[in-house]
Amino acid sequence: MKLRLWLSTCSSASTATAPTLPKTPFSDTASSSCSDILTHSSISSATSLQSNLSLLTLPSVPSLEKLCLSPDNSAPSAAARFLFSLQPSRAYINFLILHNNLLYTASGNEINVFEIIDNTLVDTFNGEKNSSGSVKSIAFSNGKVFTAHQDCKIRVWKMNMYKQHKLIAILPTLEDRLRNFILPQNYLKVRRHKKCLWIEHHDAVSGLAENENRVLSISWDKSLKIWQPHSFRCLESINKAHDDAINAVAVSNEGLIYTGSADKRIKVWGKATGEKKHGLIATLEKHKSAVNALALSLDGSVLFSGSCDRSILVWEREDSANHMAVTGALRGHRKAILSLMNVQDLLLSGSADRTVRIWRQGYDGKYCCLTVLEGHQTPVRSLSAVAVTPPAGGGGEGAVKVFSGSFDGEIKVWQVEVSNVNS
Repeated sequence: MKLRLWLSTCSSASTATAPTLPKTPFSDTASSSCSDILTHSSISSATSLQSNLSLLTLPSVPSLEKLCLSPDNSAPSAAARFLFSLQPSRAYINFLILHNNLLYTASGNEINVFEIIDNTLVDTFNGEKNSSGSVKSIAFSNGKVFTAHQDCKIRVWKMNMYKQHKLIAILPTLEDRLRNFILPQNYLKVRRHKKCLWIEHHDAVSGLAENENRVLSISWDKSLKIWQPHSFRCLESINKAHDDAINAVAVSNEGLIYTGSADKRIKVWGKATGEKKHGLIATLEKHKSAVNALALSLDGSVLFSGSCDRSILVWEREDSANHMAVTGALRGHRKAILSLMNVQDLLLSGSADRTVRIWRQGYDGKYCCLTVLEGHQTPVRSLSAVAVTPPAGGGGEGAVKVFSGSFDGEIKVWQVEVSNVNS
């Protein structure tokens, strides 16, 4: 079921792309946000947590944030502390992800791996593969590391006992190509006078996700593909899943797939009863410009989406239907939302305004911006975080270690301590 727009969307004025960015059509409403990402123009970050609430970019959507004027017993509070910086290379940070106490960082075409316990660099790989282009995303499945690249390929790596990574496959594999190249119906027309196999991406692979021993890949070619990590075969391909480049993907524990696109839409994919292939379940329409980031709550009942329109929309499952409905917006960032992450009960958002905001929902359903992490000199492109075990007798405090990567190649590491909400 398609959720209809309350207000008609603004038509896109032009389309701009950069090698390291999501593809984003810039409408008039987003001219002060997404267009500035490419120029890295300077802004002065607001020190007040609620100073930007007047940026009502989606007036039809109510605001869900509440004022947090003082850390009293009725409101959550947070204390953020900057720890240190990592700068694996001079290239932009395009993606961060934590796995088994290792931080994987995609910087240009190079992947660096840090041990987060002692912050040491344990491996660097793909650096010599200059033809692969920049690394867009990283995922883990079946003991292997999957990396998405600008050259339309997915590379598979295996880590040995010394934490060194070795290339073991490139998707689609030669075997998979040979299996499909004979039959004409296995080819798709991608542009005038050019065809490719249905198992191939023909533009940059922009994102990866893992669910139920399946690896999902999205691309700027508007397609969604599903891979078998054991055999490296492409099991399914949804071509023309969107009308424009796909920038973000998220998967719930129950197997629902969410894709966010430069066409301003979020689509929900799933398997109907008795079906073997994924089909479209719902189309969520509310953003006024490109959707750049998606994040799901732990139980999959809440979806967060970030866009060039500077807003984070909150979607919740309707009791009467198997799809999400927008319940409100989180406002505060001055420029485009580039990254979102949910850890425990916290939502982290990174923006082109060079800040990271940390949000938490109260029992009243409203969200409070607990703190703003400031210090980056360029837009925050990617986020990762891990919960830190609080010390014994810590007074109910929980801590989260946050890693934020920006376009200048710097990774900042923060410690955020959040109080429990008892009211």
